[in-house]
Amino acid sequence: MSNNGLREQGKRNKEQSGRVVDTLGRPLHDLRISVTDRCNFRCTYCMPKEVFGREYQFLDRREILSFEEITRLTRIFVARDVEKVRLTGGEPTLRRGLPKLVSMLREIEGVKDLTLTTNGSRLAEMARELRDAGLDRVTVSLDSLDDAVFRAMNDVDFPVSRVLEGIDEAARVGLTPVKVNMVVKRGVNEHTVVDFARHFRDTGHIVRFIEYMDVGNSNGWRLDDVVSAAEIVAMIDREMALEPLEPQYRGEVAERYRYRDGSGEIGVIASVSQPFCGDCTRARISADGRLYTCLFGVIGHDLRKLLRSGKTDEEIAAFVERVWSRRSDRYSELRASETPELARKPEMSYIGG
Repeated sequence: MSNNGLREQGKRNKEQSGRVVDTLGRPLHDLRISVTDRCNFRCTYCMPKEVFGREYQFLDRREILSFEEITRLTRIFVARDVEKVRLTGGEPTLRRGLPKLVSMLREIEGVKDLTLTTNGSRLAEMARELRDAGLDRVTVSLDSLDDAVFRAMNDVDFPVSRVLEGIDEAARVGLTPVKVNMVVKRGVNEHTVVDFARHFRDTGHIVRFIEYMDVGNSNGWRLDDVVSAAEIVAMIDREMALEPLEPQYRGEVAERYRYRDGSGEIGVIASVSQPFCGDCTRARISADGRLYTCLFGVIGHDLRKLLRSGKTDEEIAAFVERVWSRRSDRYSELRASETPELARKPEMSYIGG
């Protein structure tokens, strides 16, 4: 179908549903908000020390959206049918007063799922306060249960045990189901996949194995480093029999499997080997207020300028609708090797996961 045809289809979809849709008919449903570009880890695939060292210039406090600005934008997006809101970073628990922001967002009518992605380093001490503020769930990034492998990957010598304590505390206070994300990189941690799955089996936690993605430009990504979702599923299935599950909703990024004995489920996120652009419903706002319509987006649309120049909610909403209605992103289906102009991408720590 031509681009004009896609736009016409998008218009027809909007007329039929009343929702804001892009040129491929994808609705705006999920909002991911980065609350800081800082992180206390230096994971080699995200914020390698050789780039994000002592001299690296992070955003100035004045450049970062305030809680009031984040809340205002969220309310505008929710009025455009967004139902799921996720706080990200950097490491979001480094943002001072984060529970206050959670409570402000919780008061917005229409937010059906308010979640947080964290490296788990401060989760044990913050879980109760976040839950009391109104957070629904957490997703914890944990790339291996092998302590030596994990310390090497986070590159700040942070122990697995403290992340596991955070997961336990999150479950205890009701931030459930806890999701645990493992980025799998060939030659680094793929040999720990089966033990990882076995550890969390029958715990009620949901493990997600993520293909190593080419987000940003500083991680030295190579296709040879990718362990495909099919390989991951096969590794686990050989030890613990799996069967596929149907998607729970349009735009679900993980392909889900359950253990045949009913002892839980896993998921695989196959952005590289099996792109899911066709059902992507996510908008992302960076810590400094730029709207990105793709994780690999080249252009960020400046919402902070609109907020701070006196624009009304209606004017900002109209801007968001224009941006989304013109959206045609499908980077994972194209990849930068085929489309060189897409090669310059924002870093994961800036835009969030």
